Amino acid sequence: MAKLNSFILTLWFLILPISCSLRECRRRQPGQVEEGGSAALYVFGDSFLDSGNNDYINTTALYLANFWPYGETFFHFPTGRFSDGRLMSDFIAEYAKLPLTRPFLQPGIEKDYYYYKNGVNFASAGAGALVGTFQGLVISLSEQLNFYRTVVGGLRQKLGDVESKKTLSKAVYLFSIGTNDYTSIFLQNSNILSHYSKSTYVGMVIGNLTIAIKEVYGRGGRKFGFLNLGPLGCLPAIRILGPDHQGINGGCLEEEASTLAKLHNEALSIMLSELESQLKDFRYSLYDFHTNLRERMDHPSKYGFKEGMTACCGTGEFRGEFSCGGRRPVKEFELCDNPAEYVFWDSIHLTEEAYQQMAAQMWAGGGPHAVKPYNLKTLFECLH
Repeated sequence: MAKLNSFILTLWFLILPISCSLRECRRRQPGQVEEGGSAALYVFGDSFLDSGNNDYINTTALYLANFWPYGETFFHFPTGRFSDGRLMSDFIAEYAKLPLTRPFLQPGIEKDYYYYKNGVNFASAGAGALVGTFQGLVISLSEQLNFYRTVVGGLRQKLGDVESKKTLSKAVYLFSIGTNDYTSIFLQNSNILSHYSKSTYVGMVIGNLTIAIKEVYGRGGRKFGFLNLGPLGCLPAIRILGPDHQGINGGCLEEEASTLAKLHNEALSIMLSELESQLKDFRYSLYDFHTNLRERMDHPSKYGFKEGMTACCGTGEFRGEFSCGGRRPVKEFELCDNPAEYVFWDSIHLTEEAYQQMAAQMWAGGGPHAVKPYNLKTLFECLH
C-alpha cells in the first residue's frame, strides 16, 4: 500500500508540470479554428525588422534602403528592407499564414482595416529604446508606441471595445530593439560611457523597453516575441573600427561593444522572467539571436554558407564600410554574386537566407540555444 501511495504521489508530481503548462498556454487542437480568425502580428524595433517605414520620413541615406541592390533577391526591387530580400518578421508572418506586415506610415494603410487587423509594422531602421539614439532621423520606440495607440483606436472604432480587445490579446508583438543604442556610441564616437557605467546605460535601455512592454500589455497585449542582441563588436561595420582587425577574437571589439550586448542580453532575460511572474497571462518567446548569429559567423559551412565574416555588399576590409548601393557618404561598393552564400548582406544586416534560418528557429525551436520559454508557433496557437 505504501508503495502504491508512493507511485501515485510520484505520478502526481510528473503530471502537475504538464497540467500547469497547459493552463498557462492552452493550444488549439488540430483543425480547431479560433474565434475571430488568425492572431495578428505587430512589429516594433529597428532595421532588423523595418519593412519600410523610413521611406516615409525625412531622413538620410544612412537610414534608408530604398535603392538597388537592396531587395534584389526576393522582391527584385528595393522595399525599404535592409537586406537582399525578406526579414525575420516577413517569414514569421508567412509561417503564421498572415500577409507581410506593411509599414504603418505607408500611405493609405490607415484606411485599410484588413491590415490593421492582421498586423502592422512600426519598426524604424536606426531606432533605439532611448529617444536620443539618432534623434530626428529615425522613429524612436516611444514614437512607435504612439503609432500603436493609433492602431488600437482604429480597431476600437471598427470593432467596438469587446472585439478589439480580443484581437489585441490574441496578437503577437515582436520586438528587436537596442542594437542602435549601443552601436551609435562607437559609430558617433560618443563619450556617453564616460558619464554612465556600462550597467547603468544598459539599465536605461532595458528600462525604456520595459515601459514599452507594459504599455502594450496595458492595452491588451499578452503574447510577445523578442530578439536579443547579436555580437555587436563582430558586426563588419564595428569590427573595422578596432585597432587589430585580425588579432585576438578575430578583431572584434569584444571588450567594448560585445560586452554591452552581453550585459543587455542578461538584463533582458531577467526582466522578461520578472514580467512573466508579475503580469497575468504575460507570455513571451526570447530568441537567442546572439548565439545563433555567432554560430553562423564562426561555422558558416555548417549552415550552408561560404562566408561568415565578410559582407556581401560594401567596401573595404570585411566590406565593413556601410556603402552598399553607393548612396551613402562612401560611394564605392562591391556586390557578391550570390547573397545566399553570405551571412551578412551589408556591414550590419543579414541576408535573406540567414534571416530565414533564424526565423524558422524562432518559430519552431531547434537546438539548445534557439528560443525560450515558448517558440512563436506556440504563442500564435495560444488560446486565452
